[in-house]
Amino acid sequence: MNWVLFFWVVFKAILFSTGGFGPLPSLHTDFLANGWATETQFAEALSIGQITPGPNGLWVVSLCYLVAGIPGAVLSCIALLVPPLFVLFVQQCYNRIAHLPATQGLLDGVVLVIASFSIIVLMGMFQSSGLDALTVVIASLSAILAVTRRVSINLILLFAVVIGAVMG
Repeated sequence: MNWVLFFWVVFKAILFSTGGFGPLPSLHTDFLANGWATETQFAEALSIGQITPGPNGLWVVSLCYLVAGIPGAVLSCIALLVPPLFVLFVQQCYNRIAHLPATQGLLDGVVLVIASFSIIVLMGMFQSSGLDALTVVIASLSAILAVTRRVSINLILLFAVVIGAVMG
């Protein structure tokens, strides 16, 4: 394992994302291209990240642990910590241009691009894991319930696991 390249790939994905699932498209592309991870490892890391307490972005640590053990997890923690420190510097610059309409337009565009890429990657993961009608129904209902925020995400995940285990 080239640890410098590994760190750079994780750091780049985190730095150029908006947090949470933002690094998913970049990490998915780079990890698969380098042969470091499988679709199963991505699914496991995302699941672990959703059922554990804390920020959504910590699924990256789970993925890096599954891929490269303790050294990978430590490097991912460092990669997760550096961008917030960098943001303190960027905030000083942002305060000078925040009032410009182009600034908000740029930020809105970045969020749309990241959301679109995340949907594309998740669809690819569904297809590679054997997409069937039951999976589509479970995913659709889970998404609807999550968006409406009427049901806890943890309950949605628990019911999805139970239904998937019983039916599939």
